Amino acid sequence: MHKYASLTQLRFAEHVRPHDVIGWPQGPGEPLALTEALVAQGADLQSPVLFFGLSSSPTLKPELALHFGFRVLNGAGTNRRVSALAEIIPCHVSTVPALLRSGDLRVDVALIQVKPLSTGGFTLGVIADFTHALIGAARVVIAVVNPKLPVTRGDALVDSEDIDILVESDDRIIDMPDPEPSAVEHAVAEQVAMLIPDRATVQLGIGTLPAAVASALSNHRELGVHSGVVSDVLVDLVERGVVTNAHKGCDQGHTVTGGLFGTQRLRDFAERSGVVDMRSVEYTHHIGVMAKLAQFHTINSAIEIDLSGQANSEIAGDRYLGAVGGQVDFVRGGMASPGGRSIIAVPSMTPDGKHSRIVASLQGRPVTTARSDVDVIVTEYGAAHLRGCSLRERARRLIAIAHPDQREALDRAVHASRADAATVAARAIV
Repeated sequence: MHKYASLTQLRFAEHVRPHDVIGWPQGPGEPLALTEALVAQGADLQSPVLFFGLSSSPTLKPELALHFGFRVLNGAGTNRRVSALAEIIPCHVSTVPALLRSGDLRVDVALIQVKPLSTGGFTLGVIADFTHALIGAARVVIAVVNPKLPVTRGDALVDSEDIDILVESDDRIIDMPDPEPSAVEHAVAEQVAMLIPDRATVQLGIGTLPAAVASALSNHRELGVHSGVVSDVLVDLVERGVVTNAHKGCDQGHTVTGGLFGTQRLRDFAERSGVVDMRSVEYTHHIGVMAKLAQFHTINSAIEIDLSGQANSEIAGDRYLGAVGGQVDFVRGGMASPGGRSIIAVPSMTPDGKHSRIVASLQGRPVTTARSDVDVIVTEYGAAHLRGCSLRERARRLIAIAHPDQREALDRAVHASRADAATVAARAIV
């Protein structure tokens, strides 16, 4: 390991080759000091490509395209600033480590932040997900020391031998406070909460809807949490006695997650409590692990859902705003769990009130979750249980939970589709 006394001594041109791919961890795992220095030195580099997942980085701006290419897994967060300029990689989060190890997802230089441990080695603190695979795939690993990271272990531990260049020092961590849900999102969340029994294990992501669901679960008891990422709402649920992790079926007594996507409050809780296990996506998103969880209820969202149950969680209009992410992993995991359910929850209308989120057809937009995987769709108007239902019954149930102003048009679309199908069949007979 080579050590630099300060960030000012680091010259990326000494370590980055022409057209190298430079990657870093998601969300709060981004080493701000390193990414800021990289951007500042972009003119000295020869057409590198930046690789990242979900980002809340203040450094991502369209003008970076003058010196960098973008290769991304996600169109949400601050990624939206550059998603129109980026190469989008549609893949399940659970497969990212294997893709990195095989070289199908190329990373030449990895940027990370770490905190030294008194027992030796380092911790990544706020991230585990696919960071170890990122480190293992890279030719060069550059780490900045961040003394403010929480001490977490499990898959967040990093050996000294994994780091090629260590620089001092930066104490900033990207905060990701829970956003305030709308009244409609709170109404959707109330419908979701009615489907979840006491002692269930739940998966909660980040964003307004997960925050609303967490609030709606405030009267539940003895829940467990197993999730790709967690936010500050986890602390609320533990402090209220809602989450105890006492009946999970595996990882008893512990919340399992791949990332702490919150604020200092969450980081302090994770370090102080000792009940948050940091694990890679090969554990958090593994169907065999989820199948061991008791009554695992997974909760995800989508941009739109068609009348057969297909969910598009990636593209709105002509803009890539979402991701494949871990949605399908968790949809299948909820279905594999004894007593578990997979819930996809959406407000019935877009935020501007102009478009239905339940549509007759996806019209060529991506199918993120297939109709063969879907279980329960929820809006503020109720829950449509689709498992085992015919296409005709699915359409009937989904129209019933669409916005009342949209139901007649959706019903007309169904009848028109059936009439077209009958005409085609009649011609075939003739």
